[in-house]
Amino acid sequence: MVLLRWGAIASLSLWLGIMASPRATAGPTVPVGLSRAVLNMETRIKEEYDDYFGRDVAAVTQDPVAIARSLDQISRATGRKTAVLWVIPRPQDLHLVLITPNQAPVVVDLAEARQEIFLPVAQSFQWAVSHPLQTVDYFTTARQLHRWIIEPFEEAYLKPQGIEVLLFCLGGGVRTLPLAALHDGEQFLIERYQLSRIPAFNLIDQRYRPLQQPRVLAMGAATFANLSPLPAVPVELRTLQQFLRATAPNSRELLNQQFTLGNLNQSLRRQSFDIVHFATHAEFRPGAPQNSYIQLWDRQLTLADMNRLSWRSAAPELLVLSACRTAVGDRNAELGFAGIALQAGVKSVVASAWYVDDVGTLALMSEFYRQLPNSRTKGDALQQAQIHLLRGEVIAKGEHLRLGTTQLPLPSTLGLSRTEDFRHPRYWAAFTLISSPW
Repeated sequence: MVLLRWGAIASLSLWLGIMASPRATAGPTVPVGLSRAVLNMETRIKEEYDDYFGRDVAAVTQDPVAIARSLDQISRATGRKTAVLWVIPRPQDLHLVLITPNQAPVVVDLAEARQEIFLPVAQSFQWAVSHPLQTVDYFTTARQLHRWIIEPFEEAYLKPQGIEVLLFCLGGGVRTLPLAALHDGEQFLIERYQLSRIPAFNLIDQRYRPLQQPRVLAMGAATFANLSPLPAVPVELRTLQQFLRATAPNSRELLNQQFTLGNLNQSLRRQSFDIVHFATHAEFRPGAPQNSYIQLWDRQLTLADMNRLSWRSAAPELLVLSACRTAVGDRNAELGFAGIALQAGVKSVVASAWYVDDVGTLALMSEFYRQLPNSRTKGDALQQAQIHLLRGEVIAKGEHLRLGTTQLPLPSTLGLSRTEDFRHPRYWAAFTLISSPW
């Protein structure tokens, strides 16, 4: 059952917004009560991140009218029509709020998907998608979640308005939900929309700057004292350089013993980088931010330390964590995962919610960097990489990884004895854009 708590107000305000706004930049008319409700929701979410990181992470200044105008500006700049959808599980219902460019908020409250019903389905879905057994069924929960989250808006708002990019602001318990693997019975969600998860709309960098000739700092380690090895890391770093060589001549690589905190900070002080890539273990753990970390060669760089890195001037456009995992269902671990861009002071992050094996990670990362030079946005590149994997267009066979017409050598230490494709969402749905997809 769909309950429209603001139904009459939202519908009226949507009509008024359209009728009163013949120009795209005029913005909608939003009733005071509805505007206050959205602002309060954004403020409550922002305060969760304040409490977790122990500091005031940002100010909430944009009301629904400003958000709708920002979405219009972003859509025009990127050529991708963009909307934001809040998905907040509550004891009484699933609270859904959609804002599209220059339109008033649309609010849907689903009593049938209240917290005690919704969260177990979401957790079952995430377990099924991330589980290594191909026989585990994820379609049932993938379709159910699609019905609850996407279907209330798709035919009436998303399709008619030509929405191509969905920013998801997810509430507690679902901040690591593998959105890309939601399914409508015919397609995965990633096949229809670019996806990004945001801490809150007021907490993201909304400026668009194309990644042309990016300066790249690529770092990683293949072996560790107390953690499992990552033998594909040297190939991953070489592949990144190979695909970006023409557009990113100013790059630097730090591998194994060179991958220290001192060398990292020295590199960051020496020059500004647009992309910083960590090919190493990372963990988002329960408890305080200092419990979560990125593993360097000589030490752990904790989440609490991230905002003290020596960025030379402007922080990077993109931080990539290619081998991380999160304690699913833990509130603090989820806040660390969804808030990593905030804490690091970067515009965007690509990270995985669970650990994907070495070959699968190499496949996704290689295809992402293959797509990036010809993509308008980071979201474009990640979406295309995920689609190529799920359609079986990236294959590991013998001693090579095949991406289109490109073949990459695989290290013998991977022990790959059979042909492997990466159609199952455990490979591609783990990876997500956090914060800005532009």
